[in-house]
Amino acid sequence: MLKAGVFDSGIGGLSVVKSLIKEGLFEEIIYYGDTARVPYGTKDKNTIIRYALEALEFFKNFDIDILITACNTVSAYAIEELKNQASFEVVGVIEPGVVALKNRVKDKNSNILITGTNATIKSGKYKKLLQNQGYKNLQEKATGLFVPMVEEDIYNGKVVDAIMHHYFKDIQKPDVLIMGCTHFPLIENEYRKFFKNTILIHSGEAIAEYLKDKFVFKNFFSKTNIKYFATENPNHLKKTAKKWLSL
Repeated sequence: MLKAGVFDSGIGGLSVVKSLIKEGLFEEIIYYGDTARVPYGTKDKNTIIRYALEALEFFKNFDIDILITACNTVSAYAIEELKNQASFEVVGVIEPGVVALKNRVKDKNSNILITGTNATIKSGKYKKLLQNQGYKNLQEKATGLFVPMVEEDIYNGKVVDAIMHHYFKDIQKPDVLIMGCTHFPLIENEYRKFFKNTILIHSGEAIAEYLKDKFVFKNFFSKTNIKYFATENPNHLKKTAKKWLSL
């Protein structure tokens, strides 16, 4: 595999791109952020599927080997439709996150908190997959305000502290927390401040190992060329990428 497409509702998928670059899995990455319609987490299932299939049409203009849907909401609702209509491999981010948790957390009685957008939590995808693996103590919390906050380049400070407190003030401290949205790793430091000594899991970290286990990579690349596309304000996407990916 040489060329990957990475699709997200906005800038959050850059957390996945960061892991792909670190592991040198691809020579080229085509990044597409649907920034004009972010967030997806407030949309209904049919709309999410429609947006995902429109993104698929975009990627058909490029000779990619694999499409990584770096959006948990799309992975929850539209992954099968994408696989059915794509002529290349399609991988979501929810299953890698569950695999990463399984590899790190052996105690099936661990208290696990799943956070994500409203739509991702409503889908119950993480909860079902974790229950299938035998995990019993699962809490879910929709934390959708973090998405527009990150899109506005707000990563710390009083606003973040207030939203953290709003969402988590009554939550029992978990042993493990799933950041079930690729926007959330951009505020990982704030999660760590609020949830001290809690194991944090996010699919950005997990995706590279998942891909290496699932597919055969004949080459690894010291440099990855990235092309950025956005449905609105592509300069903001590129600016965030430069900051987040240290390019």
